[in-house]
Amino acid sequence: MPVTTKLKIDFVSDIACPWCAVGLGGLEQALDALQGEVVADISFHPFELNPGMPAGGQNGLEHLSQKYGMAPAQIRANRDMIRERAASVGVVMNSSDDSRIYNTFDAHRLLAWAREEGRQLELKRRLLVLNFTDQADPGDHDALVAAAESVGLVGAAARAVLESGGYADQVRSEEALWQSRGINSVPAVVVNDRYLISGGLPPEEYERQLRLIAAKEA
Repeated sequence: MPVTTKLKIDFVSDIACPWCAVGLGGLEQALDALQGEVVADISFHPFELNPGMPAGGQNGLEHLSQKYGMAPAQIRANRDMIRERAASVGVVMNSSDDSRIYNTFDAHRLLAWAREEGRQLELKRRLLVLNFTDQADPGDHDALVAAAESVGLVGAAARAVLESGGYADQVRSEEALWQSRGINSVPAVVVNDRYLISGGLPPEEYERQLRLIAAKEA
């Protein structure tokens, strides 16, 4: 009879990070392929790519050009490549020259609350859709409340968290913790507090690495 290995997975990411969307899609496909071999307990942890981003955000083309010194043609080529990778794992990215990059701190606060409510994975998926598919502002409280309600969370409770500033200290503390552990780029997938899988990998690579880890842990 095959042995099923339990894995604790800490997924450090930002919902403004396209490779994090690609990575989560790939990880979930890998876990589907490993059913019967691996059962995973996934928790999401905050990482802000742009902690100083003001409310309302900034045009993505402008932001990437300023931050990385990239030419528009290079940004567009990267965008097309990421869009194809995302589509391969079921994520629709409707990014364009008009897309904006937003502040995600409030989204991280809501995700911290959703973990306690047992709906963190569902909300994480929905917020990635909100940002990349819907091209909406994940800092907008009405949009966040609607996202929470769409995955079975209580809208009034979600709004209370957002308007009270709840979980702000927890988010900052978690961000500092993971940075102190050497996480300075995302997505970062930490398995059983010991193994690091970095980057938005294809499903088959997540599957290969998780199988190796499971064999060591069994």
